[in-house]
Amino acid sequence: MKKLLIDLDICSKCGECGMLCSYIQHSGNNGISNLRELAHFAVICRKCDDAPCVASCPWEALEMQEHRVMKRYMMRCTSCKSCSRACPFGTIYPETIPLLLSGCDFCIGRAKDADVPICVESCQHGGIKYGEFEEDIAEKVYRVSENLLVKTSFKWERIEEAPKKR
Repeated sequence: MKKLLIDLDICSKCGECGMLCSYIQHSGNNGISNLRELAHFAVICRKCDDAPCVASCPWEALEMQEHRVMKRYMMRCTSCKSCSRACPFGTIYPETIPLLLSGCDFCIGRAKDADVPICVESCQHGGIKYGEFEEDIAEKVYRVSENLLVKTSFKWERIEEAPKKR
């Protein structure tokens, strides 16, 4: 099954993403912003025990989910940027969230076998790819979901400390 692969190293060098999206729910969608946030929360977020970003949100728009992956509830988020300021590692983007939520359906059921999603075609720098990809830790490719993989030179791993001897 074909999947999307986002190369965060390429995306981080890009200024403003100009890729197009064919998500059918609304026009003007920029699904890549949603996928980049998901990728950062899954791969780069430090998954803090005390989660200062969650505690700082006055609207309860952030939640630490299963496997300690952060989720932002876009319809609760007012873009006050409290979470961005509270995150000691800078993994939450301080961008303004539009009223209409950008989303990505991975073109499932819409892309034919030979088709390439418009986001892949319109990314001028090759930061997003579409194909038969699998997780490959040696190549720094990490599975985020069934339909999304992320390539990055930096993946933060949580190391559980051994109990200290007294």
